[in-house]
Amino acid sequence: MQFDPPLEEGRLLRRYKRFLADIETASGEQLTIHCPNTGSMLNCMSEGCRVWFSRSNDPKRKLPGTWELGETPQGRLACINTARANALVEEALRGGVIGELAGFTGLKREVRFGEENSRADFRLDYANGPAWVEVKSVTLGFPDTAVAAFPDARTERGAKHLRELANLARQGVRAVQLYCVNLTGIEAVRAAAEIDPAYAAGLREARAAGVEVLAYGAEITPQGMRLVRRLEVLL
Repeated sequence: MQFDPPLEEGRLLRRYKRFLADIETASGEQLTIHCPNTGSMLNCMSEGCRVWFSRSNDPKRKLPGTWELGETPQGRLACINTARANALVEEALRGGVIGELAGFTGLKREVRFGEENSRADFRLDYANGPAWVEVKSVTLGFPDTAVAAFPDARTERGAKHLRELANLARQGVRAVQLYCVNLTGIEAVRAAAEIDPAYAAGLREARAAGVEVLAYGAEITPQGMRLVRRLEVLL
């Protein structure tokens, strides 16, 4: 995935009201841009950190740009635009990068499933039946460790998705929780039980029910991103 048009660099002044960020560009211009991340962005930003944003010239948009990447206090690069995760995973699926999910004959996005009226990020069709795949973007890292965690804030929606996947697995339907790790310098992923114990318990229950739990790490530069390798999942 290449960023087109190219991203511009700046520095973060502040993030506020969840979806807004004030930045200063390399030329000294001060802008308010869209922050497309509903989480806490814990350990993912600090005032004065380097950021990269995409600029829009669309006159219908209220804000002139979107925050895409940030440099964490640990010096890692994080993709804070969570909307990029599904596109990144689809690119990897179609490119055969995710070996565990290779060989599908059809791919559909945002398909309704389950008893709680959820939407699966992907339904992959195989000769012996479908696989339902839920994607989560991981950006929560910690100092002095290469283990990232999810979530960075309590997520009832995430817990619901785990329940839906577990119900499918109990019925003999293939169900997959895929963590898209949009943070460099990471070797493994775990549930952030200290932030959301209910989600961590739900992940263990889903795994016990037969849900496949996978994690793939992204290579990230200001020029582009791509999923490159499988990471260990610590349960």
